[in-house]
Amino acid sequence: MADRLQRSLSDDIHAITQQIYRYCRAMDRMDVELGYSIWHDDGEADYGEAIFRGTGHGFIDFVTHAHAAMIAHSHQVSNVLVEVDGDRAASESYVTAALRFEDGEGLKENVIRGRYLDRWSYRDGRWAIDRREFIHDFNDIRLIESEGQPSTSARDRSDRSYAVLRIES
Repeated sequence: MADRLQRSLSDDIHAITQQIYRYCRAMDRMDVELGYSIWHDDGEADYGEAIFRGTGHGFIDFVTHAHAAMIAHSHQVSNVLVEVDGDRAASESYVTAALRFEDGEGLKENVIRGRYLDRWSYRDGRWAIDRREFIHDFNDIRLIESEGQPSTSARDRSDRSYAVLRIES
């Protein structure tokens, strides 16, 4: 109870929103430890039968392996809504994920649009996901032509943002 009195509603909403943003960062930098920190150890991830159903940590392992086979990927979230009720919360956030890969036809990009419906709890001094359900709205896969400019990002902790932000998981 004393912990709850020290936290304000805006602090809770901000902390949850930051966790949602960290999830995208974990996906794009393939940062397993940061990805694990988004879920409680017993958290569940339901991305649908065709993608993944299991633990949150299992999903991070699954995606990191899948992304390693891709050329590039970028995840963004928007329209984040958070409702807090004591040490429990729920959120909806819109997600756009752009995934680049090569196949026999050439360079392709799969742009996926959907929403994360998350159930959160505040335990052990932090907000983390108890259960995530991914709602797939639609996606496009298309052949693309790259302009050829080399990427200056890295899909690991060598990315410049880690030095600038000094983000630790």
